[in-house]
Amino acid sequence: MGTGKRGLTTTAVTVVCAVTILAAPGTTFASPSPAPSPTASPSTAPSPPPNKDLEAVHKKLEQLYHAAAVATDAYNAAEEKAKEQSTEIVKLAQKIVQGQRKLDELKDRAGATARAQYRTGGLPPEAQLMLSDDPQQFLSGAGRVLQGQRATKGLIGDMTRTQQHLKEYAKDASAQWEKLETGRKAKAAAKKKIKQQIEAAEKLESRLEKQEKERLAELEREAAYRAQTAWLDTGILKEVSGKASAQGKKAVMFASAQIGKPYEWGAEGPDTFDCSGLTSQAWATAGRPVPRTSQEQWKQLRHIEVKDMRPGDLIIYFDDASHVGMYVGDGAIVHAPRPGRTVTVAGAGSMPILGVVRPDA
Repeated sequence: MGTGKRGLTTTAVTVVCAVTILAAPGTTFASPSPAPSPTASPSTAPSPPPNKDLEAVHKKLEQLYHAAAVATDAYNAAEEKAKEQSTEIVKLAQKIVQGQRKLDELKDRAGATARAQYRTGGLPPEAQLMLSDDPQQFLSGAGRVLQGQRATKGLIGDMTRTQQHLKEYAKDASAQWEKLETGRKAKAAAKKKIKQQIEAAEKLESRLEKQEKERLAELEREAAYRAQTAWLDTGILKEVSGKASAQGKKAVMFASAQIGKPYEWGAEGPDTFDCSGLTSQAWATAGRPVPRTSQEQWKQLRHIEVKDMRPGDLIIYFDDASHVGMYVGDGAIVHAPRPGRTVTVAGAGSMPILGVVRPDA
């Protein structure tokens, strides 16, 4: 078996095993017991930190990483807006160039008319017509004068409209530049906040001893297990029986294939992802582009009852829609959790669920 096939098989086995453990309806998860410490004399063994202190650290870390997630959503939204505005500015610039070319052509035509008048002695066509003694020439000349007047009026109208369009394009381009600059400032502010929150979290974690870090990780697992167990104990999975659509299957395959890749804020692959970067890329690969951020996914995609969800649907978490994971079936999600973590399988109920949305509704 080739390396690629072995990798896919490993990923598939990982997902299946994790889903089986996470999803059995009514399963109660036992809290993991602390690993036994080597025997040591009372004078050398470090005393385990009080749980209440680590609980406080755990809560503070959750707050910091949550704030970073909210700022990441703001950063991603500003980034998407900047792309849209840049594209619009390019279109407006092309219109301005085309409009200027048209105006130059109209000016050339107006100049040609002026030169023709100069060649006739500077007399307007009406005056030349009145000086004519030939009735036939007078009649044919009258028709030409009328045509000339209409052409001149049309030419002036075209020039006026083109100039007005150019002014409007320039005004729109200026407005887009202002929005782009505002977006850049918002993006910079969000980036600064993300870094501040992550640095504060890392600094807090760096103060912990190895044993404290292990216990902290255990507290995180315990919290997730409790939440998932409570969610499963509601019997919700007895109602959830939807089957993935063809596009949903593709999205699930893509998301599952990213398991083990690092979380990175603002990233949408191929080597690193943030939560909405993973879900948006998964659905883009499936041929159904979705909004880039979890908040916009919640706002724009069709809302589905939890009992009606199917693999490929997106579960939005927390009251501010700051996190998203992809439902893969049997009570589990694939998601990119937070800085310092990798794309992984987790219980769908391990975090507070805001709601479910369906990209291919």
